[in-house]
Amino acid sequence: MKKTAHILFIVTICFFVTGIKAQPGVFIPGEYKDGVYDKENSVNRRYIPYTHLREGDVTWEKRVSRKLDMREKINHQLYYPLDPNASRISYLQVLLKYILNGSITAFSDEEFLVPLELSAMRTKIMRQNDSTDQIGYTADGQEVTTRILPPADSLWMYQEFRKIAIKEDWFFDKQKSSLEVRIIGMGIITYDEVKELEFPQFYVYFPACRPYFAKHESFNPKNDSERRTYDDIFWKRQFASSVFKETNTFDRRIDEYSRGIDALLESDRVKGDIFRWEHDLWQF
Repeated sequence: MKKTAHILFIVTICFFVTGIKAQPGVFIPGEYKDGVYDKENSVNRRYIPYTHLREGDVTWEKRVSRKLDMREKINHQLYYPLDPNASRISYLQVLLKYILNGSITAFSDEEFLVPLELSAMRTKIMRQNDSTDQIGYTADGQEVTTRILPPADSLWMYQEFRKIAIKEDWFFDKQKSSLEVRIIGMGIITYDEVKELEFPQFYVYFPACRPYFAKHESFNPKNDSERRTYDDIFWKRQFASSVFKETNTFDRRIDEYSRGIDALLESDRVKGDIFRWEHDLWQF
């Protein structure tokens, strides 16, 4: 008896669902998809973990800090889209999405010592614009001024997002006989056009962000079906950057002792030193 009742219940549910689909004008979530197939590769992607590294295997190491300018054409894949999009989101949108839901911890310093509370992050990304005065008149013709407070702007950081500060370590692994690089942390830098100044907003620990970067695609201008994830971009070094600091005796940045073209040449010198070190290692 119970088996018969169970079968009747399943048949009733099937007829009910079929009836809903048959009715015109009834929207069922997931019935209409924006594409010809379901994209499951990136959603189910897992990041490639780093290989274990022993201190005794590192015979040479250098810490380098870089800046990725979003105005560079090759870096546009990290900057766009500015507005929320159903098919893909930008690098900064991915960060804020997982910071606000508690999956990624944001820090106020690049040494990852002072974490930012979620309330502080929500306050940071919400900007209140200046109020405006609206002039009106009463029924008897008297002028009345009303101060109107516009709605808070929660998308300003996407517009003013200018650079990514990257802290990375270059090292030579004698166990694999290879020169490798690993990104340690990232910082978000915005630019205020009125004040003409750059402001660091927050920092994140890059290894903690990789599982979430691996699940979101960036734009590929040549093939929409072969979109790389944000983890792929940083893993394969598909970005343009300039060095603004290397480890030195005085712990100073390049712009503290060089300006203009000299700073660019100094940045290229740091890149060249790393390349020549590896080249001279294998020169016989």
